[in-house]
Amino acid sequence: MIDSGTGKTHLTGMNAQTTLSGKGQVVIPKDVRDALGLIAGQKLDVVQSGNSILLRPILPKSGRTTDEIFAHLLELAPKWEGPPVSIEEMNRAVHAMFAARTKDDI
Repeated sequence: MIDSGTGKTHLTGMNAQTTLSGKGQVVIPKDVRDALGLIAGQKLDVVQSGNSILLRPILPKSGRTTDEIFAHLLELAPKWEGPPVSIEEMNRAVHAMFAARTKDDI
């Protein structure tokens, strides 16, 4: 329901209502965004299904954010405490590390 006094949208049962702006923009109600974990700037697929429109969040293929993936990679990478090494030596070590792991490990 749209509150005519404030113009805010509210959940009505399992559904929510909003208004299409003159620029074709739609505000997803906060309760819905919170329930789905949607964040500002997140990409959404827009799918037409008959007379309906479905908005579907686009997630990274792994289902994890870039920050989560980098944090996981830092956990996997051993700390280096030896003498300086060349870029070529580092590249060989990284390639060997990834070759030893499966797609699900990353």
